[in-house]
Amino acid sequence: MAKESDFEEELRGWLANAGKVAVAGIGNPIRKDDFIGVKVIRDLRGRVSKRVYLIECGTVPESYMQRIIDFKPSHILLVNAAAMGLKPGEYHLRKPEHLKVFPPISTHMLPLRFFCDYLAYTIGAQIALILVEPKDTGFGEGLSPEVEDAERKIVDLLLRMLPR
Repeated sequence: MAKESDFEEELRGWLANAGKVAVAGIGNPIRKDDFIGVKVIRDLRGRVSKRVYLIECGTVPESYMQRIIDFKPSHILLVNAAAMGLKPGEYHLRKPEHLKVFPPISTHMLPLRFFCDYLAYTIGAQIALILVEPKDTGFGEGLSPEVEDAERKIVDLLLRMLPR
């Protein structure tokens, strides 16, 4: 990412008019850095208002669509590891339209773009993704130091910016 301040400004702008926010963490607990999305949710748990719905989606976010729809959020934020060719731990805020429809390799049954498009169509929520470049998605547990540092920064930003 170019600068943390740019990411912070972009995220703040995206959340500016948020009423209720669903934050969905995506990832696999036994694929090292792929676990970042779920780790973010676990570190936010018990620290956000009732206007924020935290969801540990694991590798099947599509299984949680109805829960998100029932919450009726104005904004949906997905947190996930994504190989983008950046330095490990770099992260960006992206809109769903920046995702390829058919990724060559995915750990998800339904491509995230379809997941996002369906939710946007169904409830009209604004949707964005925080994507983090992994260092190691091999089998094992624990985040690499670079991704762990990014995870802490993301959690701190979200705690400051999510609706209270």
